[in-house]
Amino acid sequence: MKLNGVFKELYKNRTLLLMFLPVGVLFLLFNYLPLAGLVIAFKNFDFSKGIFGSEWMHPLFSNFDYVFSSPVAFRAIRNTILLNALFIAIGLVFEVGFALLLNEMRNKYFKRITQSLTFLPFFISWIVVGVFAYNLLNFENGAVNRFLEYLHLQPIDFYSRAELWPAILTIAARWKITGYGTIVYLAALTSVDNSYYEAASIDGASRWQQIRYISIPMLRPTIIILTLLAVGRIMNADFGMFYAMVGDASLLFPTTDVIDTFVYRSLRKSGDIGMASAAGFLQSFVAFFLVLGSNYAARKIDKDSAIF
Repeated sequence: MKLNGVFKELYKNRTLLLMFLPVGVLFLLFNYLPLAGLVIAFKNFDFSKGIFGSEWMHPLFSNFDYVFSSPVAFRAIRNTILLNALFIAIGLVFEVGFALLLNEMRNKYFKRITQSLTFLPFFISWIVVGVFAYNLLNFENGAVNRFLEYLHLQPIDFYSRAELWPAILTIAARWKITGYGTIVYLAALTSVDNSYYEAASIDGASRWQQIRYISIPMLRPTIIILTLLAVGRIMNADFGMFYAMVGDASLLFPTTDVIDTFVYRSLRKSGDIGMASAAGFLQSFVAFFLVLGSNYAARKIDKDSAIF
């Protein structure tokens, strides 16, 4: 009887299931099947023997020794967490603030033009952004240093000043991603019933008070969910951004070398696939528990805003 009920449910929702089928296949091929490759982190990988034919490491966690013992690996883990935390905090302020600003605009044509212009950088490749940054920050011919010389100030060698790059990367990320990140918050604001604002206006509330007591509270569930998703990716840096902006500039590694670039560089130089897989496994393991912890905290704040 239960089996008949399952088939009945499948038939009843056949249209929705057919719509989900392409997404399900993509998830299966690119998210779940590759999980079998995690065993490489525990093996002495040999191309001639393949993933499952390669011998297990003795001891089993030998590939993780370098990740935990190397100061370079520890630096990459530290930079990944700190930079992503900075991106999440600054991104939240910019995206929510810009969504509130757009929501307050009354001229719909100006609003559409502004939203389109801020959304446009999202479609520009990080490679192109890296070229822009180099032409702006280059010591000899960069536009920024030319402007400083015009003001009779000393030029700055940005590509040897590692301490400046967390701010530079944050500015580049905000310029490129803010327009895209604003969309969800703006959609949440446009779904708010206007009667709330009308009632507040009748009671004498200013525009700032309406934003503070209506708009921001209405955005809270969206903010919590998107922040949870961002925290889940805190161990995964945007490889395209870091490699395009920094490349192999070793002087900048103290503040810009993240796990993704560290693994890529280590794999390119040493060819040690086991070590690279161990670093990737560690990323996923830590991210999993960060999501669980963040979701638990979200349930304490607002039970309805948690993911699960």
